[in-house]
Amino acid sequence: MISATVARTSRISRNFVTVTVTGDELAEFEYQGADQCTRLFFRRDGQDQLTMPTFSNNAWLAQFLLTRVANRPWVRNYTVRAFRTDPWEMDIEFALHGDTGPASVFATNAQPGDPVGLFDEGIGYLPGKDAARQLIVADESAVPAALTILEQAPDTLHADVYLEVPDPDDIRELDTAANVTVHWLARNGSGNVPGMLALETIKSTTLPDKPQYTWVAGESALATGIRRHLVQQHAVPKSSVTFIGYWRHGKASPG
Repeated sequence: MISATVARTSRISRNFVTVTVTGDELAEFEYQGADQCTRLFFRRDGQDQLTMPTFSNNAWLAQFLLTRVANRPWVRNYTVRAFRTDPWEMDIEFALHGDTGPASVFATNAQPGDPVGLFDEGIGYLPGKDAARQLIVADESAVPAALTILEQAPDTLHADVYLEVPDPDDIRELDTAANVTVHWLARNGSGNVPGMLALETIKSTTLPDKPQYTWVAGESALATGIRRHLVQQHAVPKSSVTFIGYWRHGKASPG
């Protein structure tokens, strides 16, 4: 477990904000890049201090669940958007979901000095050395991870990328490898469940080549739906698809 504090926040677009955290204990964090995620612990309303689990291994979860809810911090998974060593800083980018979710409230109202905790959860993006042709799909919850993957990708990458966001204001200019094609998909108030626009777009799109590796992350139905479509309709091996459900529509995260 690593303790840190908020250094600053930066609004990126209507629905995205970056929270930068800092602290000497970040020297213990082994940054790997790509879609590396971390558990982020932050205070509930009314808590004067952040009470962290004391275990620095996977036993932390059992300890957390045995703690009275009133004494627990909130905990959510987030991508490490950037990591710097001089000074020690980590950027965590949030997709905001109104003013009701605890993480959105935290990101919107975070102030310098607010305490946070971190626990490394590793990476999921693991293409083979020969996976030059890739498909990358994300809803807004996974856009930060997808952008980090693209920023760190080799110039040889060939990829079709589909990024779903709530609003056209969330679309960004990207500097990618020459053979990377990025398709921004904005729901623009359509009322669709996040991820469904990307899923239906992939289903109705003729992919130029069968991907040798696919990374899809976001709402659970998006992740499983893309994998099922590729396996059943394009004979893509299951082993070449990394699919990660960051959240499930209509179901709150535990903790």
